[in-house]
Amino acid sequence: MTNALFSPFSVRGLTVPNRIVMAPMTRSFSPNGVPGDNVADYYERRAAHDVGLIITEGTTVDRLGAGNDENVPMFHGDEALAGWKTICERTQAAGGKIAPQLWHTGMMRKAGTGHFPDAVTDSPSGLTHHGKAVMDAPSEADVDDMVMSFARSAKHAADLGFDAIEIHGAHGYLIDEFFWGVMNQREDRYGGDLAQRATFAADVIRECRKAVGANMPIILRFSQWKQQEFTAKLAETPAELEAFLKVFVDAGVDVLHCSQRRYQEPEFEGSTLNLAGWAKKLTGLPTITVGSVGLNSDFIGAFRGQDSGAASLDDVIERLERGEFDMVAVGRALLQDPEWASKVKAGDFDKLSDYDAKALHTLY
Repeated sequence: MTNALFSPFSVRGLTVPNRIVMAPMTRSFSPNGVPGDNVADYYERRAAHDVGLIITEGTTVDRLGAGNDENVPMFHGDEALAGWKTICERTQAAGGKIAPQLWHTGMMRKAGTGHFPDAVTDSPSGLTHHGKAVMDAPSEADVDDMVMSFARSAKHAADLGFDAIEIHGAHGYLIDEFFWGVMNQREDRYGGDLAQRATFAADVIRECRKAVGANMPIILRFSQWKQQEFTAKLAETPAELEAFLKVFVDAGVDVLHCSQRRYQEPEFEGSTLNLAGWAKKLTGLPTITVGSVGLNSDFIGAFRGQDSGAASLDDVIERLERGEFDMVAVGRALLQDPEWASKVKAGDFDKLSDYDAKALHTLY
């Protein structure tokens, strides 16, 4: 039953040993933005137990206002990069592949927070998710530097020996704010309809490709929903989604990581395909599905201290077998149990644990 999960997968210059991806999960265990041995232990432990590709917790690019928590790791600066080099080497030595998730929190950052509290908060248009103006819109030169901040961190990832990079374009953070018409009302090349509002991310992808070279895969994580508005949808129809995703295909992205709160929910009426299924159908690119895999409730409850029971993997494996998507990202189940993938591989489904919400705030 689990053969599909444990078959190798290749994209661009990378072959991963199986289809299980560790989803990025913010934990805030890197004081002053520097990941230490405890963070290396965390990823190494999962790589040693059959996780094929680890996508790290969100790690901030070098725009000073990129982060909203001083304990979130940075992906710039000598000390932080030294920590990431150790993490990369130890994860690979344990048999895993690893990609940093490059992140800018945008307007999700409150003024006075993060690694550089005095920094200006970046945004597309200076608007909140209610469309309220709280600052001036950044100049095109500032937006261009936001683009290049991702490319600079991508270059660090290539230099440190990482296997791939993921660009965080989901969940209401900076790149996703450019996608969302409520927050992006620019009148230059970065504004317009949905496909035009994807220009910022396309520029990020192109500049990251220049930075990492021809052989390193670039993953883009995107979502319809926002933390600011769970019911938000960028694309209301498959045709709108196709036009939106084509921008990233043309820019040279390799993999689409399609974030849902619950992976099993159909994306559009009249089809059982989820978001990853539609993205693959419309673009032909490999896709990663994610959203409450192996658990019976979504992650929002975890932030309210709610536990979650283990759930069957039959459905996600059946979808993988029929080619709806190519890889399966697992979040809280792997946060709870570093041996989760090994237990699945061995068929020890009865040993898969319920999720204890307290695990969100522990090292594991």
